[in-house]
Amino acid sequence: MNHTAISAQSPAMNPELQFYGTSGCHLCDEAIALLEAIGNVTWHKIDIADDDALLARYGTRIPVLARSDGREIGWPFGTTELTAFLKR
Repeated sequence: MNHTAISAQSPAMNPELQFYGTSGCHLCDEAIALLEAIGNVTWHKIDIADDDALLARYGTRIPVLARSDGREIGWPFGTTELTAFLKR
C-alpha cells in the first residue's frame, strides 16, 4: 500500500488518520490540500486500488478519512467540517 505521512505538532488536532484514496483522483488531491492547509495533522495515505476489500468499501466514496476510533468523514468536506472531525 502507498503511505504518506505528514508530521503533527498539536496532539489535540492529531488523531491517527487513515486517508483512503487513489492516484489520479482529483478529489483526493483537493482533500490533501485541505489537510495540508490545516496543518498539525498526522495521516497515512492508503491507495484503495491495492486492496480489493478497500476498493469495495471505499471505491465510490473517496476520499475518506478514518480515525483510529472508527469515525469516518467522506467527501465532500470543507475546512469547517474537517476541523470539527479532527477535534472530536
